[in-house]
Amino acid sequence: MTPTLIWTLVALIAIGLYLSWTAGRLDRLHARIDASRAALDAQLLRRASVTQELATSGVLDPAASIVLYEAAHAARQAEEEQREVAESELTQALRAVFAETPQVETVREAPGGVEAVRELTEAVRRVPMARRFHNDSVRAARALRRHRKVRWFRLAGHAPFPLAFEMDDEPPVALVDRAA
Repeated sequence: MTPTLIWTLVALIAIGLYLSWTAGRLDRLHARIDASRAALDAQLLRRASVTQELATSGVLDPAASIVLYEAAHAARQAEEEQREVAESELTQALRAVFAETPQVETVREAPGGVEAVRELTEAVRRVPMARRFHNDSVRAARALRRHRKVRWFRLAGHAPFPLAFEMDDEPPVALVDRAA
């Protein structure tokens, strides 16, 4: 064997190992996206469930109960294409109902209200964190998929291009201030 052939084989093996490592990294990022999306879905479902439970508990006035129940129901039943809009509408309904501290205090004074407010506060605080983790994973995978080596060698395979979950997730001020 000539030295040129040996160096060519070494270079091809090194390139192959590098591409294999990059494909493995991309696969791990896609798995992380799947896990973070499942966590986000769980937090969104928890928030909608707690909201529906609070809306049907009778501690809120009828108008607020109807607004919250319908927004939570729409968020739980939304198709994937409308999910971001429905979740944003639930956030807006929560902000509208719990815009002021007296409303939160009224719920707290009702039987079981302290527990309901605590659960709702936890739920609305966890959604932005879960969404941020998911969108960070998506951002990392997108950055890697933009590299030429990934496109040229089709290292992403047939995996769909990752999409961020964009929604209004600003929690109601009265809930967050009260819990702090």
